[in-house]
Amino acid sequence: MYDIVRKEIWYRPDMFFYRDMLMMLARNRRVDETKRVWDDLKREGVLFDQHTFGDIIRAYLDSGMPSEAMDIYEEMRQSPEPPLSLPFRVILKGLIPYPELREKIKDDFLETFPDMIIYDPPEDLFDDHEKHKDGADSDIY
Repeated sequence: MYDIVRKEIWYRPDMFFYRDMLMMLARNRRVDETKRVWDDLKREGVLFDQHTFGDIIRAYLDSGMPSEAMDIYEEMRQSPEPPLSLPFRVILKGLIPYPELREKIKDDFLETFPDMIIYDPPEDLFDDHEKHKDGADSDIY
């Protein structure tokens, strides 16, 4: 269907339409299909906005694919679109399970937006939750 639509005379690439398709493919771990659509749109001259980059990166992160997310992040950094803080914050939140990658993106964020602050969750945030959950069961008599 994708190829058929692209061959129609009325077809014009629309980043906002394909943004949803890219996010759906990324969430469903369809890496090859995502890359194909992404590359096709780039060849057609579609310029992705910073929010689209952030949303696709987050979809990959939420699907447990940090390597693919970082590939898109590198493209985001090379984009002629001016950087925005919100996509960075969305990405940073998705990187909480990946502390090394989060530190790299955090450094980039602080370099790009030196007057902004980043909230770092406590390292034992999830440990405290698990201890509380485990302890709550033992208090029942």
